Amino acid sequence: MAFLTVSGIIKRGGGSLILDTISFSQRKRENIAVIGETGSGKSTLLKIIAGLAQPDEGTVVFENEPVAGPSNTLVPGHPGIGYLSQDFELPNALTVEQILRYANKFTHDEAELIYRICLIDHLLKRKSDQLSGGERQRIALARLLTSSPRLLLLDEAFSNLDRAHKITMKKILEEIGSKLNISFILISHDPEDILSWAHKVIVLKDGQVVQRGRPEKIYSQPRNEYVAGLLGTVNVIDPKKQPFARILVSKRNKRKMLIRGEQFHLGSKRKNAVPGKVLQVRFFGSYYETEIDCAGTIILARSQSCTVAEGSSVYVSIRDRVS
Repeated sequence: MAFLTVSGIIKRGGGSLILDTISFSQRKRENIAVIGETGSGKSTLLKIIAGLAQPDEGTVVFENEPVAGPSNTLVPGHPGIGYLSQDFELPNALTVEQILRYANKFTHDEAELIYRICLIDHLLKRKSDQLSGGERQRIALARLLTSSPRLLLLDEAFSNLDRAHKITMKKILEEIGSKLNISFILISHDPEDILSWAHKVIVLKDGQVVQRGRPEKIYSQPRNEYVAGLLGTVNVIDPKKQPFARILVSKRNKRKMLIRGEQFHLGSKRKNAVPGKVLQVRFFGSYYETEIDCAGTIILARSQSCTVAEGSSVYVSIRDRVS
């Protein structure tokens, strides 16, 4: 039996469909990332799962029980599902300890464990207006955890954090999942938040699911340019256009190929390689990005080391794709 089942969710608004027949399931301790451009329906979907928004059609079943929407319950929200967005608020003029006390369902020792995991045990005596953005985020998360949820919905929860605080939050979520046995659904626009964390990715466009599957599959074999662009830079290669026609036709590709930069190999002349001229080399810390003109087709190749110089000639081949 699935931990969470979303079936045929339809949501209308402003004379159009916000969500169009969305269905998926989640296993316990499975992390799901929902991605898509702004306006694709991601936040609305999470709010419906949390019981904070009412679907026009369809059902959400959590731990074998239907999740009631606001129209069917006095207090919106499901007690087993926590929802954290980038627009969270903390009460003013209260200490952190007071803020956390109201929602707490745990014993003192259990609550102390949550405070330690969230790295806020040293902040309990401070008032909410004396906290940094990262500290406020961790306190908002701890407040959710003290209500004892089994599923956490994170709606762009990292978007207002700098890199250091984002890394801290990711480590905290890993520990929460492990020690508190909590599952997650995450919305994010950052591929780094998604690819190393999610077990499953669901891609939304105009309220519809356009692709779903393992992060590796969606990254290396996106269904279209829209999906590919959500997870990083991609090269769109026309198999009918020289100089790649011979290579791609031999691979039996008749439509445009979406090729990640790391799928290109740069080297000397060899079979199934096309000549090109290096236009620019950019350093990004963990990798180099090389812009190459192959007879009018501009590609961006990515590698961990720099083996070519600007203005030099190079031969480009395509590695086998991840299956």
